[in-house]
Amino acid sequence: MGNRFTARIPAAAPAVVAAAVALAACSPGGGYGRDELQRDLNGVRNAGAIGVQALVTAEDGEPIHAVSGVADLETRETVPLDGRFRIASDTKPFVAAVVLQLAGEGRLSLDDAVERHLPGVVRGHGHDGRAITIRHLLGHTSGIYDHSVDPEWNPFATRKTFDERRFDHYEPEELVAVAMRHPPAFAPGTAYAYSNTNYVLAGMIIRKVTGNPWRAEVRDRVIEPLGLTRTTLGEDWRMPSPHARGYHQFEPGGPLVDATLLDPSAGDAGGALISTPRDLTRFFRALLGGGLLAPELLVQMKDTVPEGDGRYGLGLGWSPLSCGGGYWRHGGAVPGYLSAEGFTEDGSRGVVVSVSTFRADGPRAFAQEAAVTELIDNALCA
Repeated sequence: MGNRFTARIPAAAPAVVAAAVALAACSPGGGYGRDELQRDLNGVRNAGAIGVQALVTAEDGEPIHAVSGVADLETRETVPLDGRFRIASDTKPFVAAVVLQLAGEGRLSLDDAVERHLPGVVRGHGHDGRAITIRHLLGHTSGIYDHSVDPEWNPFATRKTFDERRFDHYEPEELVAVAMRHPPAFAPGTAYAYSNTNYVLAGMIIRKVTGNPWRAEVRDRVIEPLGLTRTTLGEDWRMPSPHARGYHQFEPGGPLVDATLLDPSAGDAGGALISTPRDLTRFFRALLGGGLLAPELLVQMKDTVPEGDGRYGLGLGWSPLSCGGGYWRHGGAVPGYLSAEGFTEDGSRGVVVSVSTFRADGPRAFAQEAAVTELIDNALCA
């Protein structure tokens, strides 16, 4: 459920920045083709990935889709083209888009206090839902503790807890209750810290406002209108085919464990969806191209605060490019799968990468992440 490969984002943001970052979209040229993509995918594989796939799109011309490595360590089958994978925190932009649509319809305000919609839910150990807004939730500026890093609760923390609890189901109220056992990281609106609990609460607000589960609203407002026929809601442990198996290393030097099948409810609205590179591409292009949100709502989504070496808005992140300018993205991490993407300002050009290996060995994990980042940079700067 983590963002950008790791379960935690480096803490940043000394203060919330009110104005959006000025973005100069880098224009990818025609110098990045199938050979270059295959080269970069092989680099990700050589850095430690069992399997990896990517899709590169431009304003004109056919999309370029390539794979490297294998889908199954036992059968040695090739990674399927446009295979499904758990998109983890790439779920968050879908949920944020729904909340922003509801704001546009006047059914809620981004400046509503959480307490207004979920009375008494955000309370305890210094948490106060009266001081936290929906905007704070979507932008990770609420200060709310991240339930997914609670060492006593986390079902994916070790091989033992994973084996014992991988199919356990959790209700969103249970996840929030875990977070409420801990004090907040800071006063609402004063800093940034990534917390999956923020989006669990956003999903609960969607349900309260609409009367429907967040999955139903994502399906009706995003998945079906965009024709995302290979995107599924992650309602149970099943993993639709075709897919590469997801391999997870729980400790440095430990074995790679097949983590393909698990109950996604631990991530809930912060990380449950399953999709493909083609569907994620269609989603981000529609989102950034104005196909899902009115212009003024997209501006608010892109209103960012510092986040490590990049910036974060409302369910949407931004990273710099080596050639100048930057790209919009989110990314995600869940046992067995990592996702990353980058799209130019209007979404017309971009790349989506799925890696079916999550390593705990620091050097190999960093090398794998660096190889994916280099692929995105090459594809957008060619």
